[in-house]
Amino acid sequence: MNRLQANLCLICVTLCWSTEVIIFACIPDSVLPFATTFICNAIASVILAACFSKRVKNELHRSGKKLVLRCLLLGALNCGYNTLYLYGLNYFDVSTGAFTFSMTVVVLPVVLLTMRKAVGAKTWLSVVLVLSGIVCALGGNIAGIHPTGFILMLLGCIVRAVFIVKLNDFAREHDSITLSTFISIFVSVISFGIWFFLQPETFGAIPWSSTIIASLFIHAYFIIAFAQTLNIFAQKRTTAAESTIIYALEIVFSLIWGAVLPETLIDRAIPTPFQIVGAALIVAGSVIEIVEFKGKRRLVNGAEKQ
Repeated sequence: MNRLQANLCLICVTLCWSTEVIIFACIPDSVLPFATTFICNAIASVILAACFSKRVKNELHRSGKKLVLRCLLLGALNCGYNTLYLYGLNYFDVSTGAFTFSMTVVVLPVVLLTMRKAVGAKTWLSVVLVLSGIVCALGGNIAGIHPTGFILMLLGCIVRAVFIVKLNDFAREHDSITLSTFISIFVSVISFGIWFFLQPETFGAIPWSSTIIASLFIHAYFIIAFAQTLNIFAQKRTTAAESTIIYALEIVFSLIWGAVLPETLIDRAIPTPFQIVGAALIVAGSVIEIVEFKGKRRLVNGAEKQ
């Protein structure tokens, strides 16, 4: 797989992730997000371990304790930024919160520099375009952003940026399916602990129905087992900066779903002109990061240089 193919895979992953809004619309608000995270990651880990048991055992035998500790770190970071995002979202409407969480693109170069990783000029240009798109899409809502919500979102973006950088590093050293399996295991364990603390009734508190069960299994297979594994596989050939900027396309896809899908699937939400312009700037930033300019490129500490 070459760099362009890997970036196209990341776009497919982002497209898959954007459908979460449709799946979650089928799950009642009374079901805590930590319950959904636990159940879906537990199912995904079982699917991956059962289908690729030999591959997982071989990688575990090869990497041993190092693999487990790295996946534990990634699982903790994953739960950390999702928790900050969920609590930060309480201070925003869904659209504003989603655009605000895209600030991971802005935070990532700073995180890369802190970790002594190079950041190319093209990446900075892409970041400026994506940031301009976020600001344009938020429009007048910026003045009304709650400070507490913004701080929680900012912390979530920082943790997510660290997660992406470390995942990008580890993806080059370990088998993609094994990484995905163990990340799902640790995310499910940590999520269950939080779920039990907040809602000791756990499974008894869920209003089970065929719709909820189907939604959980679809999310487990399609979003986690498939998309997460494909994401890790693609990151073997991409940089953390490319991945993060492409991830910003998720909000663009979500806007499209909200505009074109029937109200039986999702609450119809027609994008405002500012949101359309903002989405266009985010797409432009992603295209600039993906397009190969003249000259050879080489990976240096996970970042590309001319």
